[in-house]
Amino acid sequence: TRSVGKTIRIGDDIEIVILRVRGNQVRVGISAPPHITVHRDEVYQRIQADQRHPS
Repeated sequence: TRSVGKTIRIGDDIEIVILRVRGNQVRVGISAPPHITVHRDEVYQRIQADQRHPS
């Protein structure tokens, strides 16, 4: 478990910060280099589906 203000690092370039915890919801901030894309899973899944079946 992490509390507000705590950080999780992935390698040297990616940082995840706990911004807020309210009940069972957690708000996180993600810092990553510009060449790394960061999406919520539902957005990522939609992008993948669009690439498989372009309009």
